[in-house]
Amino acid sequence: MQREAMNKVQARVNLSDIARALGVSAAAVSNAMSGKGRISEDLAATIRKKADEMGYVPSVAGRALRTGRSGVLGLVLADIAHPLFPQIAQAIENAASDKGYGILIGDSRGDINAQTKAISRLIERGADGLIIVPRHGTRIAHINHPVAMIDAPSTPGNTVSADHWDGGVQIGSYLRKLGHRNIIVIGGYQDSNVQNDRLGGMKSALSDSARVEVIWVEALETQMGSGCPLGLVPKAQHGVTAFAALSDLHALRAVTELQRAGIDVPGRATVTGFDDLIWSINISPALTTMRMNMEEIANIAVRALITQIEQNSHAEGPVPGGTGDEEPSTKRVPMELVIRDSSGPAPP
Repeated sequence: MQREAMNKVQARVNLSDIARALGVSAAAVSNAMSGKGRISEDLAATIRKKADEMGYVPSVAGRALRTGRSGVLGLVLADIAHPLFPQIAQAIENAASDKGYGILIGDSRGDINAQTKAISRLIERGADGLIIVPRHGTRIAHINHPVAMIDAPSTPGNTVSADHWDGGVQIGSYLRKLGHRNIIVIGGYQDSNVQNDRLGGMKSALSDSARVEVIWVEALETQMGSGCPLGLVPKAQHGVTAFAALSDLHALRAVTELQRAGIDVPGRATVTGFDDLIWSINISPALTTMRMNMEEIANIAVRALITQIEQNSHAEGPVPGGTGDEEPSTKRVPMELVIRDSSGPAPP
């Protein structure tokens, strides 16, 4: 009870209380806490120390009135049900929190109209800027608001990306080194910039003598029905030695389909993935995959967005973010090959 009462007292502490305790003006306290105005560093340090002792908590609403900013960033995800996106959201929330910002999340659920509505809602709710992970194959129209995009380097207006092409190069080089010459690549969506970059890098690293066939799951399921077999077993029985999935979800599907048919992974068929999802190390066999540096990607996106927001606050008119019209100037973050038990040399 005593602690609850103390917390209530602390919650009521305001700038005037701190000013009275120190015998200074409320304006001096305001300047010290905001870092603005003319005040000596010694006095500012004394005020901030007293504020900490008294349990002062800054008012978000008050800060918004003073600065014209909400202190909140909007995050639009392509599909929060996909296990990759909670990992991205956590990394971005951590990066934003380090900069003193909160996060509001919008989910496009893989739908273009839902993506547009999510962007509009977050702007209406006062988000200072938006970080967008777009639905595959979409371009973000000009919204006259600070924006940072996370997708593929080939996406117009993109801000930061894992180097998906080089990730494909690393997987292709690895399979080539293991002696695989007959390979099936398993992708999700043929219009995905990310997956096409991964596929392009992989093909560029394989030898000219390698035979590469691509299965696009969305197209196959449109024809055969959701959850249909990928048809990998006959491929493995007729000479295919490696199945390189462009995402860990499809790699898991490949491992399951092959093992149910009694095909040993990796003895008879190597399987690789992308993204290093949280469960990739826990399946059997543990999955060889490409890992994205989520923390670095999140930090770059947040820094770029806050820079836009600060430029916006000092400009007479809005400073636009990604519009979908400008040439990409993407920061590329290297991917890391993680070798586990699902890959091995091509069988004789």
